[in-house]
Amino acid sequence: MAFVTKARISLILLLCLVDRNGCERTGPFNPAEALVKAKNAAAGNLGPDVKTFNVLDYGAKANGKTDSSINFIRTFKAACNFRGNAMMVIPKGDFLIGPIIFQGPCFNPSSLIIQANGIVKAQADLSYFTGGADDTDWITFQSINGLILSGTGTFHGQGAEAWKYNDCAHKSHCVRLAANFKFNKVNDAIINGINSIDPKGFHIMVTVCQNFRLLNLKLQAPGDSPNTDGIHISKSSVVKIAHCVIGTGDDCVSMIHGSIDISVNKVICGPGHGFSVGSLGHYDDEADVNKIVVTNSSLTDTTNGVRIKTYKTDSPSKASSIFFTDLVMNRVKNPIIIDQEYGNSRSTQVT
Repeated sequence: MAFVTKARISLILLLCLVDRNGCERTGPFNPAEALVKAKNAAAGNLGPDVKTFNVLDYGAKANGKTDSSINFIRTFKAACNFRGNAMMVIPKGDFLIGPIIFQGPCFNPSSLIIQANGIVKAQADLSYFTGGADDTDWITFQSINGLILSGTGTFHGQGAEAWKYNDCAHKSHCVRLAANFKFNKVNDAIINGINSIDPKGFHIMVTVCQNFRLLNLKLQAPGDSPNTDGIHISKSSVVKIAHCVIGTGDDCVSMIHGSIDISVNKVICGPGHGFSVGSLGHYDDEADVNKIVVTNSSLTDTTNGVRIKTYKTDSPSKASSIFFTDLVMNRVKNPIIIDQEYGNSRSTQVT
C-alpha cells in the first residue's frame, strides 16, 4: 500500500442518512465557565469558598515507592462528601497507587475539582489488576455529576511489562488490560491538561457519559504497544475532544456503539491507527452511532487515517451522519478504510 505524503483531504461520509434530532439534554452545564474553573484549578487560583483536600494530609507519600491507594481514596471521599465547594489536590511529587475507584455520587453544590500536578504511577505488577471486574482498570471515576480534573500532572501506567500478555491480536474475546482512566456514568465533566503515559490498555475510556470535555491532553505510548487506544468512547453523548496530542499503539480516538454527538477537533495523531468508528455490530442490540465529526486535525506516521469498521451481522443498529473533514495526513499508510466485514479474513475494504 502506497503512503500518502502531506495530503489534505476533506471527506464527508453519510451512512444510512438517518438523523437523530432528539439527543438528550443533560441540564444547565456551562462548559465555558467550567473550563475557566479548570484552568484556575490547575494554577491553584480558586477563591476562599473552595475547601482543599490534599492527599498528603490523608497520609499519601510522595516518594514514588509507598502505595498510597487508600490515601487517595480517603481524600476523594472527604472531598466528595463535603457539602460545600471542594478541590482534591495531588501536589507535585511522585506517587504510587494501584487500581482505585472514585465512587460517586458527590454532595458538592458545584463540580468537584481535582487538581493534579504530581506524577502518579501505577503498580507495574499485573496481579494488582486481577481481583475482578472492578479492578480491571487503574483509575475509575464512577457515578459523578460535575467533575473537573485539571493540571499539569502525569499519570504513568507502567504498561511496558504488561504488553506481552496482550493477546487481542489473536483472540476476538480477549481479556482487556487496565486502562489508565475509566469514566463510567460521569456527566458534566472537563478533563484538562493532564498527561497519560504507557497504559497497560487504553489511555482513557469514556462510557455511559454525557456532556464530557477532553481538552489539552497529551497521551503517549510506543507505536508498537498493543491496544493502547488514546480515547475510547461508548454509550456516550455530547463528547468534545480538542487540542490534544495523541501518539500511541492503536486508535488515537475510537468511537463504538452508542456514541452520539462526538466532536474531535484540532487533534494531533501519530503514531497510532488514526481515527476510528467501530468496530460495530460485534454484540447483540448495539445502540446506534450518530453525529460524529472529526475535523481540523492531523495524522503523521500512522497505520490508518480514518476508518469505519463493522462486522458482517444482522444487527439492526445504524451508523449515520459521520463527517471527516479538513484532515492533514503525512506518511499515512491507509488514508481511508471502510470495512464492512471486519474480522473476516476475506474482508472487503474500500480504501
